[in-house]
Amino acid sequence: MAALFSEDWMVDFGNAWNDDPELGDALAKIGFNSVIGYGFEGEAAARGVLAVENGYVVKAAAYTNEPLSWDLRASQSDWEKWCAKGLGMMGLGIAYTTGKLKFKVGDYGAMIKNPAMAGPFIKSFTVMGTVPRG
Repeated sequence: MAALFSEDWMVDFGNAWNDDPELGDALAKIGFNSVIGYGFEGEAAARGVLAVENGYVVKAAAYTNEPLSWDLRASQSDWEKWCAKGLGMMGLGIAYTTGKLKFKVGDYGAMIKNPAMAGPFIKSFTVMGTVPRG
């Protein structure tokens, strides 16, 4: 099993994302294109990255300093908790307002006000939890 946000784990996450219609299909409807970085709070750079074009992951890899549309950070224990239990709308709001989930890049307010983005964003945590990690 791959470590959370390692290149192998990101590839598996990207495949799981593309296999879930509540992510790819839903985001394709709004023409969602982004480069999303994932990592741990306190680190200078993200660890993993997904490039999404028209709702689907076209690149899943270790982060290599590409410009990010979103850069999501949290402690390893919080990521592990969200992978295990998912994250609903209320949990997301609490995680954001308490600083457990940080958006180093990206507009949380704009995303959360757009149901076409907020629903898939929350779903991504559930999908993340389906990816084996070690």
